[in-house]
Amino acid sequence: MKKISKVEERGNKMLGAIIGDIVGSIYEWNNIKTKDFPFFSDKCFFTDDTVMTLAIAEGIVNGGNDKNFIDSMKYFGRKYPNAGYGGNFKIWLSSNDSLPYNSYGNGSAMRVSATAWSADTIDEVEKLAEKTAKVTHNHPEGIKGAIATAACVFLARSGKSKNYIKEYIENKYGYDLNRTLDEIRPSYSFDVSCQGTVPEAIVAFLESKDFEDAIRNAISLGGDSDTLAAITGSIAEAAYDIPDEIKEKALEILDSFLKSKYLAFYEMFPKVSDYYE
Repeated sequence: MKKISKVEERGNKMLGAIIGDIVGSIYEWNNIKTKDFPFFSDKCFFTDDTVMTLAIAEGIVNGGNDKNFIDSMKYFGRKYPNAGYGGNFKIWLSSNDSLPYNSYGNGSAMRVSATAWSADTIDEVEKLAEKTAKVTHNHPEGIKGAIATAACVFLARSGKSKNYIKEYIENKYGYDLNRTLDEIRPSYSFDVSCQGTVPEAIVAFLESKDFEDAIRNAISLGGDSDTLAAITGSIAEAAYDIPDEIKEKALEILDSFLKSKYLAFYEMFPKVSDYYE
């Protein structure tokens, strides 16, 4: 297998979401309100956030249309039936019916990051992100959460400043990004909605100083820890270098099937540097 170490340029195309999911996995039902915790532990594992992130990537590799996304998510979901899916999504996975169910859950946002690495313009990214959301999460908030997350990733990988990203998201998507982590943290509780997760995850990135710090910020809020950290991580990887030891530890936790799907997507698209002027 190709060694994933010292990957060219910054970012690893979806690995940020996977790392956030794995690190946050043990805190979803055991929230902590501090940044002081072991980054990885022997109890960390991948959840539905990782599985569906890679399912969306596979859908893009296979053509990027609605059927590709539906088929890929159903295949991956049935292969990993106990990964921790929400109730309605779990019903959708097992059903022969493929119609969306008007969800505004944060699943549309946690799985979307591949779209930002597979298109060349912000418009293309946002349209593709919408497509990945609406096959299940066709509520306006479910769609908005996915598009806003993908836009953040694309803007960060394009070298835009945090102020630019903040203003873009506030102006286009109406999220309140003016609260600080210290203001959010005391009263923040478990919330599986896009509108109660995506703005907080973006703020965790905006206040970060490096990749690891961004993940710690997200988990320190409590709430749906693995999904918060997956969304924050997907943005942070596009802005920062990820230390090799963190990349390699996360890849060790994936099984061979998921690792192969990650590599297939990673190798399909150009280097990040190809998009820099």
